[in-house]
Amino acid sequence: MGDAIVLGLVEGLTEYLPVSSTGHLIIASHALGLDSDAPLRDAAGRPLWFKPPGRGRPGEPLTLKLAADTYVVVIQVGAIAAVAGLYWSRFVLMLQGLLGRSAGGLRLLRNLLLAFVPVAVAGLLLNHWIDVHLFSVQAVVTALISGAILMFSAERWRRHHAGRAAPEDLTPARAFGIGAMQCLALWPGMSRSMATIVGGYFAGLAPARAAEFSFLVGLPVLAGAAVVKGCQSGAAMIEVFGWNHVLLGAAVAAVSAALAMKFLVGFLSRHGLAVFAWYRFALAVVLGFLFLT
Repeated sequence: MGDAIVLGLVEGLTEYLPVSSTGHLIIASHALGLDSDAPLRDAAGRPLWFKPPGRGRPGEPLTLKLAADTYVVVIQVGAIAAVAGLYWSRFVLMLQGLLGRSAGGLRLLRNLLLAFVPVAVAGLLLNHWIDVHLFSVQAVVTALISGAILMFSAERWRRHHAGRAAPEDLTPARAFGIGAMQCLALWPGMSRSMATIVGGYFAGLAPARAAEFSFLVGLPVLAGAAVVKGCQSGAAMIEVFGWNHVLLGAAVAAVSAALAMKFLVGFLSRHGLAVFAWYRFALAVVLGFLFLT
């Protein structure tokens, strides 16, 4: 139960902050001893299989790392629920837009779809390449540092180009541009929240509005990732954690994500992204010390 609570807390607090949930989950999994690739064994010492070996196929053993990696993606449904709860009025507005009762709601829905398309296409095309080449601590550390530099650049740009637009005011080209920025988040450690907030800055959104658009456009991305990961290796997750712990982790993620979102909206309006950029540098140092020395 303790592992479920810790992972749910880390996932919820970091999913919508521009600090990289991946980096924090690597540290949390290591601290909890959930990053082992060693095959789990039954009471008789025989290895447990997630995918048993067969003719022409070596098989895939059941490991703690496989189960934990699946777990932290699936419990993102809690973070999704937090957005739905806090921003339900925006969903009502989009529904009214579909029914022809709100031009602003229809524009908001259009912009969210346009911002989702680039990352959906890139994710499908590059998924295997990313798994092979970018899922390493070195890549995450590099992404943390690169993202921090980008955040400092965005803050300097914003001082001379103060944005006041709302998400429904974006032109189709600017909404698509935010989606293109979101593709950076396919690089583990870069942070989807960071990429979309920075993209929102460059598109002319006010800081709080950039955060709001980031939360909303994350819903289809997070939902898609949870469904795909659940279909691929959900059985391994259930075998190790059980349904009760999955539901507990999702509930903890929902509460902590709601708190993180409310904090971020107020903080960005007053202080901007610089503090988070410095934090990313510190996190990169911690990851490097723990895993690369």
